[in-house]
Amino acid sequence: MISKRHFLKGAGAAALAAGILPLSACKARVDARTHPIILNAAPAEAPLLGELEAGTDVWAYNGTVPGPTLRVKRGRELAVRLENGLEQGTSIHWHGIRIDNAMDGVVGMTQEAVAPGAGFDYRFTAPDAGTFWYHSHNRSWEQVARGLYGVLIVEEEEPPAVDREITLVLDDWRLDEGGAIHADSFGSLRDWAHQGRIGNWVTVNGKPPGDIPIRAGERVRLRLLNAATARIFALAVEGHDAHLAALDGFAVDPAVPEQSVLLGPGQRADFVLDATGAPGKHYALLDDAYTDAKPISFLAYSDEAPLREQFDSVPRLGETRPPPAPDLADAQAVDMVMEGGAMGGLAQARLGGEMKGMRDLARAGRVWAVNGVAGDLDTPLLSVERGRSVRVAMVNDSAWPHAMHLHGHHFTVLSIDGAPAPGAGRVWRDTHLMMPRERAEIAFVADNPGKWFFHCHMLGHQAGGMRTWVEVT
Repeated sequence: MISKRHFLKGAGAAALAAGILPLSACKARVDARTHPIILNAAPAEAPLLGELEAGTDVWAYNGTVPGPTLRVKRGRELAVRLENGLEQGTSIHWHGIRIDNAMDGVVGMTQEAVAPGAGFDYRFTAPDAGTFWYHSHNRSWEQVARGLYGVLIVEEEEPPAVDREITLVLDDWRLDEGGAIHADSFGSLRDWAHQGRIGNWVTVNGKPPGDIPIRAGERVRLRLLNAATARIFALAVEGHDAHLAALDGFAVDPAVPEQSVLLGPGQRADFVLDATGAPGKHYALLDDAYTDAKPISFLAYSDEAPLREQFDSVPRLGETRPPPAPDLADAQAVDMVMEGGAMGGLAQARLGGEMKGMRDLARAGRVWAVNGVAGDLDTPLLSVERGRSVRVAMVNDSAWPHAMHLHGHHFTVLSIDGAPAPGAGRVWRDTHLMMPRERAEIAFVADNPGKWFFHCHMLGHQAGGMRTWVEVT
């Protein structure tokens, strides 16, 4: 098995650069328990280069990148009205939420695109507590890259014993020399055939990385989201024992990771961080995905006396109801082979009902395939009766990583390259980051009826054919 970090450090380090300027937390917030919510998707300006620089033209929900942070208690209903102020159709996908299929937001599968000037009402119950997010699911390779995303926090009935929360939304942007989004590179087949549209400017909560105010002696819940369309982050906190406490929304047994935590596009991680640093000092949030560890933000300690000198043991986050355990002995099994891309060796695939060679596929903008099909959605990867367990043997037969995201369900990773996966049967994900030539087996109970998209969250890969779906009858 190729080392994840070995591959990443050799795959794109030369293209990466980021400025370190003051950070201001995303202030937009809506409490979904008491307020009707309107999300207006429209052009806006965002201080991607910093508050003292000219704003960058983006697309945003309610004028901010990220969009408003939505909060709702587990088991409560969330009602959102999307109003489209763009010149192209759009939608909203509620990423990681085990939602009613009609509300999933996948254009062409669960709804039609919301036309310019029109609106759409989303209404659903949030069944699981945790860190989730929402984003456009029409031309997402462009619309998400322009800023159409936000955080959705589903609160536990009994919140964990922390002093406060800090949410950090990580993203990258491809900007030209004038600081504008490099629009000419949208839809680049070269990007799609490699890792995707990697940017050259990193932001945290829509602004350049900088200081995150903190007080010694605090216990903080740190929520992290990778909203990038292709970039992978590998994160650790300098000088602190940050306990990993949740992945993709679901709680895990708190533990200090042995190395930095990888976050592929769409993935989330919650940490419980005890502020054991010294007043007045700075400690870096480090990213070592593509290069040696480099700071992308700093914990900036105030000069105040510590809030406490000692900490209790780290609590498990408020218990979520985990998905039902799959019955592996009676599971319906299916293979899922991912092929294509640069240096991938894909000679032909089915498109529009016909086998086509790579040259014709490239002319059609399809450079990836799942089980020999280059993005057509006429038939599902599998059709399964509701309540049946499923095992998917996934093979990444390509030279590039893929963040494979399943809608409407969470799964457990059983094995990676033939070895038992850490947390098999206990850790639940909605997205699995696969490295080149990796083999993995996942399992879940297909308990949510409908047509569920299953695709790579390197969103150029999705557009280029790395997509399929699962039908739960």
